[in-house]
Amino acid sequence: MQPDKKDLELFKKWVSESSHIVFFGGAGVSTESGIPDFRSVDGLYHQKYDYPPETILSHSFFIRNPKEFYKFYRDKMLALDAKPNAAHLKLAELEEKGKLKAVVTQNIDGLHQAAGSKNVLELHGSVHRNYCRKCGKLYDAHYIKESTGVPMCACGGQIKPDVVLYEEGLDSVTMQATIHFISEAEILIIGGTSLAVYPAAGLIDFYRGNKLVLINKSATPMDGRADLVIQAPIGEVFSQID
Repeated sequence: MQPDKKDLELFKKWVSESSHIVFFGGAGVSTESGIPDFRSVDGLYHQKYDYPPETILSHSFFIRNPKEFYKFYRDKMLALDAKPNAAHLKLAELEEKGKLKAVVTQNIDGLHQAAGSKNVLELHGSVHRNYCRKCGKLYDAHYIKESTGVPMCACGGQIKPDVVLYEEGLDSVTMQATIHFISEAEILIIGGTSLAVYPAAGLIDFYRGNKLVLINKSATPMDGRADLVIQAPIGEVFSQID
């Protein structure tokens, strides 16, 4: 799918002229790095798991059945070999040039930081941070990947990933910072998200500018509110920015 040339030129012009850009990204940014959407269920899935992904990734399931939770989590959520793609790299470059003020992401894979981005607001946490529920000691993603069963701390406590599970609230400090950056943005670029779920849809309401850009492979419920809609793979679009 090729982006419209006129739309692409306008997008490039806006980016080149602005020094107050904020990016808001979802799963589509990571799928181009080969990370599958965890919600995608195929025939093999049912041979392996007795519950849908949304059930397994809930707080109550984690408490009730941590062994099954970690079986799914290791298999589906820890893509530790994935590398940043053109979108991640260009965003880091725009930040370094002083043009991009923040990356807000719904992803938990840490690829924005791996690409060199500094100001990354992780709405749903990160697989790279894991903590003991008893003593608070921190563990990295490799520790979780290489452990078996339910990973335990040296103190005997159970380790939990610092990711926001279903039924859990978002971190209020991260939310406040996100609202601040979005409300101050001149250009708000939203990429790789269908915007069908809260809080993504709600956060757009805080944008006060007139350069709302939506980049997604398919239509979203918010297309009508955008000032510019580009339907194309996000890496392809970002790789064309100077």
